[in-house]
Amino acid sequence: MSTPTDRSSICVSLPDGREVALPEGATAADLAAEIGPGLARAALAAIVGGEVRDLSRPLPDGAEVRLLTERDPEALGVLRHSAAHVLATAVRELVPTAGIGFGPAIDDGFYYDFDVPEPFTPDQVAAIEERMAAVIEADHPFERQAVSRQEARDLFSDDPLKLERLGEIGDDEEITVYRDGPFLDLCRGPHVPSTGRLRHYRLLSAAGAYWRGDERRRMLQRIYGTAFFRAKDLRAHLHRLEEARKRDHRVLGKRLDLFSVQEEVGAGLVLWHPHGGRVRRIVEDFLRESLVAHGYELVYTPHLASEELYRISGHLDVFSEDMFPAMESGGDRFRMKPMNCPHHFMIYRSQVRSYRDLPLRFAELGTCYRYERSGTLHGMLRVRSFTQDDAHIFIREDQIADEYNRLLDLGDHLLGVFGYEYRVALSTRPEKAIGDAAIYDDASARLAEVLRDRGLDFEIDDGGGAFYGPKVDILVTDALGREWQGGTFQLDFLMPERFGLEYVGQDNRRHQVVVVHRTLLGSMERFVGGLIEHYGGAFPLWLAPVQVRVLPVSEQWDGSAAELVAQLSAVGLRVELDQRDTLGYRIRAAETMKVPYMAIVGEREAEAGTVAVRARGARRKQVAMERGEFVSRLADEVERRVLAVRG
Repeated sequence: MSTPTDRSSICVSLPDGREVALPEGATAADLAAEIGPGLARAALAAIVGGEVRDLSRPLPDGAEVRLLTERDPEALGVLRHSAAHVLATAVRELVPTAGIGFGPAIDDGFYYDFDVPEPFTPDQVAAIEERMAAVIEADHPFERQAVSRQEARDLFSDDPLKLERLGEIGDDEEITVYRDGPFLDLCRGPHVPSTGRLRHYRLLSAAGAYWRGDERRRMLQRIYGTAFFRAKDLRAHLHRLEEARKRDHRVLGKRLDLFSVQEEVGAGLVLWHPHGGRVRRIVEDFLRESLVAHGYELVYTPHLASEELYRISGHLDVFSEDMFPAMESGGDRFRMKPMNCPHHFMIYRSQVRSYRDLPLRFAELGTCYRYERSGTLHGMLRVRSFTQDDAHIFIREDQIADEYNRLLDLGDHLLGVFGYEYRVALSTRPEKAIGDAAIYDDASARLAEVLRDRGLDFEIDDGGGAFYGPKVDILVTDALGREWQGGTFQLDFLMPERFGLEYVGQDNRRHQVVVVHRTLLGSMERFVGGLIEHYGGAFPLWLAPVQVRVLPVSEQWDGSAAELVAQLSAVGLRVELDQRDTLGYRIRAAETMKVPYMAIVGEREAEAGTVAVRARGARRKQVAMERGEFVSRLADEVERRVLAVRG
């Protein structure tokens, strides 16, 4: 490996500590070639001083450099960003007048927004995907160029979307454009070396999207796609997407008669149907039972409050765009509540608290209202009215570690019952944190120690905490391997100061409490929507809205079937007697509604006091059981909250 020899050389360091001398002006591609021909062929981008860059950019002297190949997770985002540009190149070749919006890489792929007169049809999307293949075959290099603001205005003079974006770039920021073949875009990069590096990709869908997510702006047409380095990874992803479509809570919610969102009621406002209402009630009852067992007090607060409350909390200054407009009555202004915390703070400060009273845990399933833009609404997962599993815990500083251990115990218990796996992340002090940095850092250290003592393999998001305190996030993984935001345990050193939340200490002096904002399941809408997809609508017995359907073979066995219904109902099971149409029709209906158990009663069963049991997913397999045994078995499964239905 070469070493510095003269002033015309630069020296860069590799992850293993080695230093490499290169001519002044050398790029990351030159570095890869210096190391070896294999790496020169495989390299896609480089991390230089912590920033992902193109291989073609000159390296600064003294830089720490890590070259990226397809084996590095950071490289996939670069590939997908380049895939978005290939998509835009193809669209511009087919629709030369298309305006160009944003084209980022996202978690599972990429998208690009286009200003075109009409939505893209499926045939057009297929044609665009085919044209992308020609762009890839041409193997155009991605060429980066720094330009002046005026040069950029001239280059994009016919594209108002780009001119608007250009106006947002600060005077101290570098303006760059990227070209691949005929396509030029205002872009920060980085990109893979050329379009030919994209091999395994697929366009997935097209949909309308408001410019900048603002429904007051023009509607653009967004094309979604995905890309991978390996064909088998693309196939696996497409299989997951197909499974996700089958489990879509919006489709299953309609099919299983769980909920609806209706235009006459309003966008983002969920109507819980009886079956969905049962599932929600069961979840809420289980949650309340668990909270009471863990020392929480249940409170109830109004759906609206004076604007003054949100002025004290600061939400009116920083959150007003996400709140519904004020209502006036008798000269007073009120807001629908966007969160529960200010109300809980007022309960706390309604009387003098002693150090002996702490921890004090207030929990509420409180309904909140937030003005989500119409383009972001999504079934039950993104709504404008939601009931939040919310709690605020008031503690002393010396109680932080113990309280977080209790929270993690409770979270582990709840998620285990629903069959979720999860991981934990700790977010620490950002640069703009308020208050005493030492207190913030000490709290972060205590939380890290709690997580380590529990043997949790947690991720640290350095600087990702809120400005008022560190937090622990629970990230759950569903049956399709997708990750969802679960519980959040957020320390808050600011709101106690704003609201004057104090306790009288052992020294007879007043001290400020520390608040933990705690959510375990999140909103009922989002949590139940997630459960529908996690289970594919096939709820475990204890959660199922209908646990058993009793099916008499014919009318003459209705009486015996009704006796079985009474037996099952007597132990609290949710049971329906279905006497409609033919037996075959009723069996298919129960299968469609994903009922866990069918109990079939005919002549043999009526005379013997038995039942023919058909479990969900068992196809035509039926098991004869004594009625008492069947009732006891199901009651036991419910009591133990068993996840699997037994055939």
